[in-house]
Amino acid sequence: MQLLLFLILFPLICALFMLLVRSDLERNWIVNLSALGIGVVTVLLLVSLFDKGTLYYSIAAEPVSLLMFCIELIIAVFILYLGIKYRNYLVVALILVQSAVMVWFETAYAHAADVTFPLFIDQLSIIMALIIGIIGCLICVYSLGYMKNFHEHHKEMKDNRNIFFFVMFVFISAMFGLVFSNNLLWVYFFWEVTTLCSFLLIGYTKTEEATQNAFTALWMNLLGGIAFAIALVYLASQAGGVLGLDQVLASGQALVLIPATLIGFAGLTKAAQMPFSSWLVGAMVAPTPVSALLHSSTMVKAGVYILVRLAPVFALTFTGYLLAMVGALTFLIASGIAISQSNAKKVLAYSTIANLGLVVACAGIGTYEAIWAAILLIIFHAISKSLLFLAVGTVEHKIESRDIEDMNGLIVRMPKVAAMIVIGIAGMLLAPFGMLISKWAAIQAFIDAPYGFIFVIILAFGSALTLFFWAKWMGRLLSVTRPEKDLEKNIDGTIWTALISLAGLTVITCFIFPLISVKLIEPFLLTNYGSVTRLSQDNITIMIMMLFLIVILPLSILLPQRRHKQLSPYMCGMTTNADQSYSGSIGLKRDSKLSNYYLMSWFGEVKLHTLGVYVCTGLIAVMFVAGTYTGVIV
Repeated sequence: MQLLLFLILFPLICALFMLLVRSDLERNWIVNLSALGIGVVTVLLLVSLFDKGTLYYSIAAEPVSLLMFCIELIIAVFILYLGIKYRNYLVVALILVQSAVMVWFETAYAHAADVTFPLFIDQLSIIMALIIGIIGCLICVYSLGYMKNFHEHHKEMKDNRNIFFFVMFVFISAMFGLVFSNNLLWVYFFWEVTTLCSFLLIGYTKTEEATQNAFTALWMNLLGGIAFAIALVYLASQAGGVLGLDQVLASGQALVLIPATLIGFAGLTKAAQMPFSSWLVGAMVAPTPVSALLHSSTMVKAGVYILVRLAPVFALTFTGYLLAMVGALTFLIASGIAISQSNAKKVLAYSTIANLGLVVACAGIGTYEAIWAAILLIIFHAISKSLLFLAVGTVEHKIESRDIEDMNGLIVRMPKVAAMIVIGIAGMLLAPFGMLISKWAAIQAFIDAPYGFIFVIILAFGSALTLFFWAKWMGRLLSVTRPEKDLEKNIDGTIWTALISLAGLTVITCFIFPLISVKLIEPFLLTNYGSVTRLSQDNITIMIMMLFLIVILPLSILLPQRRHKQLSPYMCGMTTNADQSYSGSIGLKRDSKLSNYYLMSWFGEVKLHTLGVYVCTGLIAVMFVAGTYTGVIV
């Protein structure tokens, strides 16, 4: 239990120190040493507990719960103040409703709700802890150099790096608390802390756009918070005070399907599934480390984590199928929207929404095969997406653009960073397929489930769209149309530390993938389902192919520049010069320009997003009706 308490409390202590520090030297030392300490303890947690099964820990829960309730009220007052200050009355109304529900719970039911073991750890908790502790801390290390450069380029903005790092470490602390809590009341507390942290980080620059987008994220997640709070009241009043995750999972589906549906709705909002995807896209206005943190190891991972936890409750229910359909359609539609985007961060945002949609689809189906695939999706996505966001942020600082079209020839201009982007893209390009290695586990899970052929069709078309937008971005990085100068000089050492570490993690994860499955995922499935998905020899062969593609291609980029061949584009017989210019029909000098297809008329953001909002809203409405009144078993 000491390791769990350390991981929850130590980042909080670091956060308090960061609030007081003003010197760059002191900040660098504290962040680097804190990141190293958290990373070492998470690895120690893995080594010491991975084979122990599920362990439950007793602690004096009543005073801790009371303290959490007091902090919740402080957070509510703060949000109420912000809502009034910025005249966002939707946020004011939502926080009042949420606070009223929780006060009702505390006064009427809290005294009777007892969870014997409020803390626990199992293989899924260990996986999540590794993601939070290693990737989250690497993002903090990256932030040291990035935020220094950020404020050097944006002198008009107040340098609030002490607050920035304070919130980053509080975020990490809350995520550890969330994944180690067996008491749903504690899960709810940490859930709300992540909501506040995301609001503060998205609105960090305090521009009008950033503030507006931060409030969008806030009100959407407050909706989920209200649903979560109502679920707690229901469990305490109608389900005999069952507030432990273990108790919920041990209860029959009919007893806990209603609160599970409410918490599942909260998971959809947190995971930015349609119709709530706009908050995550809007979060792109924040500095790059914020985007990386939200997408890889904190905010959205909290949403899919709780859905995977509750997957046995949803398994083969009509409610679960509707939840899965929301995720599947989000995967398909977000993948389509990503095709029409040239803004690199928007491509990453929509690809995140899409991949999380696939995780949600697996969680809604709820079978052991689907959960095997879902956990692997979470792992591969967290590593690759954090690498991509940080690499794109580095490129943006150097070329002063995040447009994919401006990344032409990055193989020459920034060869090392380009190699890391290719590793990240390969991780995403292969992972949505490669992580479904056990005979394409997600497809197999959908086929085995009743009426699963619908999900197989959606997965097939969505995967094709995914292949298209990743491949055309990679092609842009590798295409060289004119001589370019090297831009990789003077990149901060902390940035290189994070990028190299994440690139290495992407490759290492592929190497040790079978070990992860055997030692962590399969024991978790055996405990919760009594069945496992095992690797076959064919899967090992596919792994070797993955490793070849994910390692050899990036390494080829790092060959000496003299070995890169620069070929002129074919201009229908027209002669081009060394600078890719040519003489037009009346002798005028013109520059040749190559560009990707974005197919705006087919995959336009407004058109597809509107469609997704309407369809998924309808599905969620039906999901509530099904969960509330029928709970039909398919």
